[in-house]
Amino acid sequence: MMALDILREQRYKSAAFHTRRTMEKNNMIKLHGFAVSNYFNMAKLALLEKGVDFEMVNVHGSQDEAFLAISPRGKVPVLETEQGFLNETNVILEYIEETQGGKPLLPSDPYERGYVRALAKEIELYIELPARSCYMEVFFGGKVEQAVKDKAKADLLGGIATLKRHAKFSPYVAGSEMTIADIMFLFSIDLASAVAGKLFAIDLLAELPEAKALLAELAKNPNVQKIEADKNAEMAAFIAAAKARK
Repeated sequence: MMALDILREQRYKSAAFHTRRTMEKNNMIKLHGFAVSNYFNMAKLALLEKGVDFEMVNVHGSQDEAFLAISPRGKVPVLETEQGFLNETNVILEYIEETQGGKPLLPSDPYERGYVRALAKEIELYIELPARSCYMEVFFGGKVEQAVKDKAKADLLGGIATLKRHAKFSPYVAGSEMTIADIMFLFSIDLASAVAGKLFAIDLLAELPEAKALLAELAKNPNVQKIEADKNAEMAAFIAAAKARK
């Protein structure tokens, strides 16, 4: 195990121990992850938008046994509740919606809720995940096989076409109110656009000016600005550490 990994594990175990002790004293939920993770930021924005009082536990995903005990795949984010731990971002977003008050991020009508969920899943499957397959080359100085890049390009174009057909952008992704579809869109499309621009010289949103307008509007949101500032503060160190590991 590398010294950096040992240090990270020690820090996490210390944080996890502190979290368990704190949990005994109050029922505040805790969000485990780190500020550069787009999935962590999805959960973070949902909590901030709802005005939930929560604690952040800074940790990177890992295969250490201590972390696998709360995140079976070793990924972030993880939401710690009074009852236990929840992983997988879409599940965390649903849990937040179902258990916390404040601003609703899903419509009350069952069909409209289904529509929002479908949009969020389409954005994740057909935009975020194809782009993710190329992150190593775009952000960390690595190399991705040409076949992987070719598939990512086709999938991204298909994903944007799906979004154009299905979303409303009036002004939000699913209509007049901000929902979890907007959260998934916000923290997926910027990375996907960077991949498309650098690897394929494509402007993903060239034919979706409404989407560009929504991004500009969301950028004015104080909670989005806070998350962006937190991410930027950690970005340089994160990229340097990632490049050192490749």
